[in-house]
Amino acid sequence: MLLFFILGLLVHFVFFGSIFDIYFTSPLVHGMTPQFTPLPPPAKRLVLFVADGLRADALHEFDENGNPRAPFIRNIIMHEGSWGISHTRVPTESRPGHVALIAGFYEDVSAVAKGWKENPVEFDSLINESKYTWSWGSPDILTMFAKGVGGDHIYTYSYDAESEDFGAHDVTKLDTWVFDHVKEFFHAARNNQSLFSKVNEEKIVFFLHLLGIDTNGHAHRPTSREYKDNIKVVDDGIKEIVSMLEHFYGNDGKTAFIFTSDHGMTDWGFHGAGHPSETLTPFVTWGAGIKYPQKVSAQKFDDAFLKEWKLENWKRQDIHQADVAPLMASLIGVPFPLNSVGILPIDYLNNTDLFRAESMFTNAMQILEQFKVKMTQKKEAILPFFFTPFKLLSESKQLNILRKARSYIKQRKYDEAVSLCKELIHLALKGLSYYHTYDRFFLGVNVVLGFVGWTSYASLLIIKSHSSLTRGVSKEVKKPSHLLACSFTALGVLVAFFLLIQDCPWTYYVYCLLPIPIWYAVLREFRVIQDFVLSLLTFPPSQLVAYLFIFTLGIEVLVLSFFYRYTLTAGLVAFACWPFITQLRTRAKSISLSWIFFSLLLAVFPLMPVVGRKPDIFLVMGAGLLVLLLSLCVVTSLLKRKDHFINEELLLHLFQMLSIVLSMYVVYTTHDSLLKKQGLPLFNQIISWITLASSFVLPLLSPTSLSERLFSILLSSMSAYLLLSTGYEALFPLVLSCLMFVWIQVEQETLRQPSVSYKQKVTSLQFTCSPDITQFQRLYLDDVRRAFFLVFFLVTAFFGTGNIASINSFDLASVYCFLTVFSPFMMGALMMWKILIPFVLVMCAFEAVQLTTQLSSKRLFLMVLIISDIMALHFFFLVKDYGSWLDIGTSISHYVIVMSMTIVLVFLNGLAHLLMTKKLELCGKPKSHLI
Repeated sequence: MLLFFILGLLVHFVFFGSIFDIYFTSPLVHGMTPQFTPLPPPAKRLVLFVADGLRADALHEFDENGNPRAPFIRNIIMHEGSWGISHTRVPTESRPGHVALIAGFYEDVSAVAKGWKENPVEFDSLINESKYTWSWGSPDILTMFAKGVGGDHIYTYSYDAESEDFGAHDVTKLDTWVFDHVKEFFHAARNNQSLFSKVNEEKIVFFLHLLGIDTNGHAHRPTSREYKDNIKVVDDGIKEIVSMLEHFYGNDGKTAFIFTSDHGMTDWGFHGAGHPSETLTPFVTWGAGIKYPQKVSAQKFDDAFLKEWKLENWKRQDIHQADVAPLMASLIGVPFPLNSVGILPIDYLNNTDLFRAESMFTNAMQILEQFKVKMTQKKEAILPFFFTPFKLLSESKQLNILRKARSYIKQRKYDEAVSLCKELIHLALKGLSYYHTYDRFFLGVNVVLGFVGWTSYASLLIIKSHSSLTRGVSKEVKKPSHLLACSFTALGVLVAFFLLIQDCPWTYYVYCLLPIPIWYAVLREFRVIQDFVLSLLTFPPSQLVAYLFIFTLGIEVLVLSFFYRYTLTAGLVAFACWPFITQLRTRAKSISLSWIFFSLLLAVFPLMPVVGRKPDIFLVMGAGLLVLLLSLCVVTSLLKRKDHFINEELLLHLFQMLSIVLSMYVVYTTHDSLLKKQGLPLFNQIISWITLASSFVLPLLSPTSLSERLFSILLSSMSAYLLLSTGYEALFPLVLSCLMFVWIQVEQETLRQPSVSYKQKVTSLQFTCSPDITQFQRLYLDDVRRAFFLVFFLVTAFFGTGNIASINSFDLASVYCFLTVFSPFMMGALMMWKILIPFVLVMCAFEAVQLTTQLSSKRLFLMVLIISDIMALHFFFLVKDYGSWLDIGTSISHYVIVMSMTIVLVFLNGLAHLLMTKKLELCGKPKSHLI
């Protein structure tokens, strides 16, 4: 059993990792030749302002008095420069946003996971190509473009990471710090000849990273007064910096300015996915080489922003975020970043038609260079007779387009040259995508083969070991044929040799070779498959079809719940109706009524808003009071039932109740302190961490009787969960736990059959007993139902409060009792623990169900894994690499979620077993009580 689960865990890790090799691989290639426009650039210097976390609508909207939120930027749009909306891609995080802006390519998700301050991969950028760059802002961002770059032409000035405190009194200081240090820098440059000469060079960049808006958005949400006031602070700061620079350089007209954002932010203060509030960011540019405002009579866009912002008469030119990098490179005359996939927005350029055409030709050459390198790499790694080139851009077509474009430029047919270059760019980008995804179908087929093989093998194990379907059909046992083993061995050698001669990565060997031993194990059980098929033929066709339909419907409901949370409500309502079609309604009325009540109560949660909810501390306090009330009832009941219920047990329950009270106090006072902008109290922070740590230990001190152990786990979990809650979700674990306890009783009631004599009261069950499972070895349909119930409850635990319905629905406010200083991995770990708490409660209930029903844990767990794997296979086929970025990100995250759930299930099963069966003694040696 242990070996099987270890192998199963490894297999699922492979399936989980496959998504990163198939969809999350780095698009970078190396070995290209730098390309730059041969004509003199319009600007000597570039100033890049990036307001982190700024939404386009928040910048352009009017305040309560009808005045512009950012008057200086609005004045630029109407009198000095050009504007539009910059469309970002998922993941809408700071790192990939800045990489897209400054390096011109969209960084893959795996690079984000590898580090925020490090460069997991080497890439070229505008900063690297500049003569000198000075940057001010967050250490998380600035080090990305300075680390690993040769030479000493990049200078960074950043504040301490501890300054990024969501609970600080005034986080606009993050922006005023940048503005003040820029002023000090230029003041020092007047008195430092060496520095003065450097800042007067050509091809230089000043990069101002402004983090205050993002921090205020996380702490107070974008609709808050703090967020909106911060926009005004940034607007005033930019106005001062622009005025100072113009004065410093004597109004020489050689400075280009760009103002934009790396990503937006949802109304609930988060980002990471593809909601329009995250992907629509402002883009305003003015100065040397930039067109002046263009008056128009009408503009056609799918949104209503122009009318809302009263900008319908000023030409709006939308761009993709990666297009900013080639625009900046063209303005100051540096080579386009080698890995850039941005298309130069020439409509922004105020220059000659020759310059625009030459710049677009340079852009086309730079992207074509990447295409050539990518094609060469792929061609060298594949056998010639297996290689299929990208037919839309053959070598002859490349040369033909380049010759024709150069000819048009010589003939001064600049518009035709630009059009031809754009055609070449689009073809080269399609070709890059073609070669980047060249192995996707091949890898996908192998992963699907492994999936189907593993699911088939797990099903055969259940049928062979726990089912009576194959018994009596054939008593003959045959050893597997040597021919079968030799055939699969030869196939493995051929596959390995095929991969070796193509110089494939080692992960390809795993994906391609894994299905071979799995399918060998399946085909070894050919006799079981044959007997199983013959047994199914003895069933009435109508009954078989009905069972298959119900099973398929159940799986599809689980899959649909990932897209439509109200499907969980429909499922829970169906669960509430279940006693009416069984004998439970008459045999156990009180239990049936409890089951109906808590099923309907839990069904309310998926109907609550997934995201966008406002913090409601009073609901958290209410949840704590309900837990305390329930605790008093349980303690009173135990005192009446046990004369000896004093000393350790009573003290433990009282201590856990005190922990609930402390959690309520910490949540309330922390919320109040942050509202007053007094930061996170140290006492609250210490209590929070102690409570979290003790929640792992306290249940192990409680008695091993089923009811007392479950209750102790609930109290410890709730004390930690309250600290991580901001609203109605604090009630969720309590309602879920009540339903789980009723589920345990319901499953015990279903065992009251003529063939089953064993039955105990749930309250009298001990985890020290060793149940006799010999009489329960046969597989019943109720076992399949129990496995489905478990998976359904796990999915409900996942999506019940909407915490992970999307990556951008996380609320950073839920971790403010523990820390407020920005720490992505620590904050992520705390939020993951919040997600896992309902999981643990469900798994502990499942452990209790196995005890009360005396069922084989191996059999039930195998069925759970099979159902989860069938769901995962659904999502593997539903993964998209086309459509909107929201659709792409959602489809991939669904597969990652269900695969994570399957893997974590194995660990949680062990954790639940530990929590339910181990007993620590305060005095003497620790003892363990196993089922």
